[in-house]
Amino acid sequence: MGDMAEERELEVSIDQDACTGDGLCVQYAPDVFEFDIDGLAYVKNADGDLLTTEGSQTRVPERLRLDIVNAAHDCPGECIYVRGSADKAPVAGPGADAD
Repeated sequence: MGDMAEERELEVSIDQDACTGDGLCVQYAPDVFEFDIDGLAYVKNADGDLLTTEGSQTRVPERLRLDIVNAAHDCPGECIYVRGSADKAPVAGPGADAD
């Protein structure tokens, strides 16, 4: 049947209230994460437009899946949420870590 996590469409959002402006996410996936002039990270849509509405989510491109999961895992502010697009189940970031 295969691993569901690998097949699923994922989406990612950032909680700007928790963002420390560390920039780790931008290093991991500059196609998806970018700083705005407020020094906080935001997600971008497929066209590269910055989604500055708080809590905006964008689709995780298949090729960047691992980078984005790693960014969520390593983020010092723990503000990156990766969820399944369909069921909104946490895949990485706050609420997803079993340890």
